[in-house]
Amino acid sequence: MTELGATEAEAHTVQEGAGRHRIAKMAESTDVDELLNAFKRFAVHGDTKASGKEMNGKNWAKLCKDCKVIDGKNITSTDVDIVFTKVKAKSSRVITYEEFQKALEELAPKKFKGQSKEEALQSIYKLIEGKEPTNIGVTKVAKTRAVDRLTDTSKYTGSHKERFDESGKGKGKSGREEVVENTGYVAAYKNAGTYDEKTKAK
Repeated sequence: MTELGATEAEAHTVQEGAGRHRIAKMAESTDVDELLNAFKRFAVHGDTKASGKEMNGKNWAKLCKDCKVIDGKNITSTDVDIVFTKVKAKSSRVITYEEFQKALEELAPKKFKGQSKEEALQSIYKLIEGKEPTNIGVTKVAKTRAVDRLTDTSKYTGSHKERFDESGKGKGKSGREEVVENTGYVAAYKNAGTYDEKTKAK
């Protein structure tokens, strides 16, 4: 191979290496973005006023549970609480994104014991990247035969039946209290109101 050919081959190799480095950097950047997005989603969970820049202890514990960081063996809910207290500022009740990353650095070696520190950190990142709280939105009502049977007012009996009209709509107070009728007749008397007609007939 001539000197010129060798130089071209070296240049080509350098370009390939630079290309791989750029791809790796892009992938790393994407991973960081996904981790940050997950942090923000959990940070605002259950709090409409939250900015997404800080996360409280409750949401931190939820993140660790929903993302399977807590496994009950290597990492427990107690471990998660201890790490949260360790990384946050003394007078603070929340952690920032930077403190969140420190907390993951603390948990990673415990979660992935057979891996190096860097590998363990990447593994724990992958558990969290792109995730969001599991119970977002309105809880759906389960529709089963048992539920249908229990909520069908047409099948109610006794005093329960008196609390609903024919359409199934509740009667409110009138359906719960016994209304006293000042007619002079006993309750549910079939011939109520017929006395005056009889006396007139005589």
